[in-house]
Amino acid sequence: MSENTQSPRKPRVAVVFGGRSSEHAISVVTAGAVLSAIDRDKYDVLPIGITTDGRWALTADAPERMAIADRALPNVADLAESAEGGVVLSVDPANREVVLTEPGNVPRALGEVDVVFPMLHGPYGEDGTLQGLLELSGVPYVGAGVLASAVGQDKEYMKRVFVSFGLPVGPYEVIRPREWDQNPAAARKKIVEFAAEHGWPLFVKPARGGSSMGITKVDDLSGLDEAIEEARRHDPKILVESLLRGREIECGVLEFEDGPRASVPAEIPPVTDHDFYDFEAKYIDSASGIVPAPIGDEATAEIQRLAVAAYEAVSCEGLVRADFFLTEDGDFVINEINTMPGFTPISMYPRMWQESGVSYPELVDRLIQAALTRSTGLR
Repeated sequence: MSENTQSPRKPRVAVVFGGRSSEHAISVVTAGAVLSAIDRDKYDVLPIGITTDGRWALTADAPERMAIADRALPNVADLAESAEGGVVLSVDPANREVVLTEPGNVPRALGEVDVVFPMLHGPYGEDGTLQGLLELSGVPYVGAGVLASAVGQDKEYMKRVFVSFGLPVGPYEVIRPREWDQNPAAARKKIVEFAAEHGWPLFVKPARGGSSMGITKVDDLSGLDEAIEEARRHDPKILVESLLRGREIECGVLEFEDGPRASVPAEIPPVTDHDFYDFEAKYIDSASGIVPAPIGDEATAEIQRLAVAAYEAVSCEGLVRADFFLTEDGDFVINEINTMPGFTPISMYPRMWQESGVSYPELVDRLIQAALTRSTGLR
């Protein structure tokens, strides 16, 4: 008589994307690429989109509808299976079941989730808020924890941590919300004094933004107020940075069994049709980088060392993309890190790892496996 055995259940991956930040569309594009790459023979997948107003929605598993088409950006509302109701994740660590609620219908259980792949960029997702929810729920997740996510999102505190660990950063100034709201003349004077010390042009950007949104290159005083208002449309706290003359070099860090390793670096060449590597250049006009960066073995080893050092300084987990300037003097200056870098087909992070011998599907799988082996809570 044969024994009746039941095959083990495949791990269930909830891919969460969209969100309330200005990077909503890029998050959708990124999630589409990841959904295409996840091995369906190895994992069950549950796509969950967060609309721009914060509603969690069950969405179609349709990566082909999640790309930028004819310069039009995708959004979760067009992918949601219902215009009402929402997906609910329990905050009880003993219950990982996801429930769908809809008006007039009995709540429907969607099954348990073993790991979350949070493909959110910017505030309300990449900044530690979603990570905190998942910690409360006891659900493992891909990428950095609460602290590292928050520090990695806030460019002011990111730079402060880098400085405390002896990593090289460029000159910057911060204008906090209260400073601009209560005394814009004094805040403006602070920036002008910064420019007098470090020179024009300046870059004015949201302190907690990403995807190059809200950034303006300011050549003189006449464009300052408009640049500040543009940055403040994305974040009431703004960051002002001096122009660093040099080459833009990026490097990926990925968690392996023996610890974090760095990829080959990439170079972002000057974009001729744009003032700098802005949102349009990155995602609409598909400006591409050079992988590997032609900087020589010694410089490659140094940027790899610095990228891993930045990963460790912020207590990152899973992955990081570290962005640097290679100055005319031959020194590296770290600009920022991204704890959840883009995974679009043209994104630099997967391209760097592809060149380093880790294919796109293997990269996605390695991140999921690392999350599954990591506990939530203090670690």
